[in-house]
Parts: sequence; C-alpha cells; structure tokens
Amino acid sequence: MSQQHPDRSTPSRPARPDASMSLLNNVMEHSLDDGYAEVAARRGAEGRAGLPRTLRAKLGLAAGLVLAALVVTLGAAQARVEAPAIAKEKEKLIERIEDGNKRADTLQKSVDRLRSSVDKKQRAALEKYGGERARRVALLSGAVPVEGPGVKLVVNDAETKDSPSGSGEGPREGGGFSETGRVRDRDMQRVVNGLWESGAEAVAINGQRLTARSAIRAAGDAILVDNKPLVPPYTLLAVGPGAKLSKTFQDSVDGQYLHVLRKDYGIRSSISVRDEVRLPAAPSMIVRTAKPVKTEKGSTS
Repeated sequence: MSQQHPDRSTPSRPARPDASMSLLNNVMEHSLDDGYAEVAARRGAEGRAGLPRTLRAKLGLAAGLVLAALVVTLGAAQARVEAPAIAKEKEKLIERIEDGNKRADTLQKSVDRLRSSVDKKQRAALEKYGGERARRVALLSGAVPVEGPGVKLVVNDAETKDSPSGSGEGPREGGGFSETGRVRDRDMQRVVNGLWESGAEAVAINGQRLTARSAIRAAGDAILVDNKPLVPPYTLLAVGPGAKLSKTFQDSVDGQYLHVLRKDYGIRSSISVRDEVRLPAAPSMIVRTAKPVKTEKGSTS
C-alpha cells in the first residue's frame, strides 16, 4: 500500500518579512495610548469651538499691560494734582519762617536800642548825682568807657594741637584738662586775676569789658565771657601804669604760670606797653541802690 504524501505542489502563503517585529510595528502605528488620543481629540474639538490657545494668551497679556498702564497713568495724574498743593504749602511755610525771622530781628534791634538808652541814662545819673565817688565807682564797675596808659597782652593756642613736647609735669597736672596746646578757661581766669592783682584798673578781652561780676567759663573747647564765646587769639587790654604793670604781672605767680604754659605746651603769648588804651563800657549794667537799716536800738547799719 503506497503511503500518501501531502500535495507538495500546493504552494504555501509566504511569511511577512516583518513578522518577527509585530510589537515594534504596533508601537509605531499607535504612538499614543487610547486615553491620550481621546483627550487630544476632545481638546481639538474645544479649540475648534472657541478661540485658539495662543490668541487667548495674547489677549490676556494685552489686558494685563492695559491695566498696568492705567494704574501708572492714574498715579501720575494724582501726583500732578497734588504737586501744586504741596508746593503752595511749602511756600507758605517759607513765608512764615521769613516773617518770623524779620519780626525777631526787629524786636532784637528794639531791645538793643532800649538797652543802650537805659545804659546811657544810668551812666549819666551816676556821673551827675554821684560826684567824684560815683565816677570812681562807675569806672571800677565798668559802667563807663575808660582810656589811659596800659598794656596789651595777646594769648593764643599753640601752632599745632598735637601732644606737648614737654614732660607733662606742668601747672595743669591734675587739673582735669587734656594736656594740649589749647588755651583753657582756667588759664584765662589766672591771667585776668594776675592783671588785676598787678594793678590793672580796667580789663577787657577781645573788646569785651570785664567787671567784678564777669564769669569766664568753658563750653567744650570754647571760652565764654558772660556767656559770649571768644575766638582766639585772645587780646587782653588793661588800663594801668604801663611799664610797672607789665613788669609786676610778668614777675607774679600768674605771669610765671603763663610763662610755663608757653615753655611746656607751646601756648603763644606776648605783652607790650601802650601809651593809650581804650576800653568800652560793660554792656547791660544794673544799678542797685541801698538804704540804711535801723536796728532795734535805733542805730543804723
């Protein structure tokens, strides 16, 4: 019995060349997942129904720019409206300050005139009704101007304000002052007292007459005489027996004190005899009167 073999003459279907790459073909043909594809289709439908996304973004940006420009414009307009008002207030304030300064100057001039008038009347009364004794008192108190022979003493700070070249064992030791070449109020006090003790009849510093009530003080580094600041160099004019006054002062303790300040601290000073010295009257003199008081026994004191 013959064995039957399949019909080899029937041709078989040829295999696809990419049969072994079916997974890769699937990925290439369907690059998006079904869910992604559905969402993309829905967004496309919405875009066709409304405005494109790029157009909406441009419109939003334009609206923001318009709003910003509106805010800036309104701010500038408000500033322009308020500027004139602020300028007017400033001008009014300046006018008030200037008017106040003018009134203050006018009042100060009036006070100076009244003070000068009172001083003249007081001095005239002393000279007229006081006799020789009153004139002597007026001279010593500084109520009247004075002139005569005397001395001129100039005291000035050292040329540099560096530390002194001396040993520091000078008359200022322990005085509470920094050891520099600057003239202090206590230095000026000693110099003035030395002139009085040496026989000066009247003394003035930088044109300001000194009296028994004058105060020499300090405010920082400045020297004040009756609360008026002095500027170096300090020029002292003293009325008295010129040559004798000069020698007596230089030989006195206070004259030696000034000599040590010049030697150890560089403070500059010079004294000269003058044939005529003119001193003004002291400002704002106050005239006081006294009356005898009776005691219990009837006597006066």
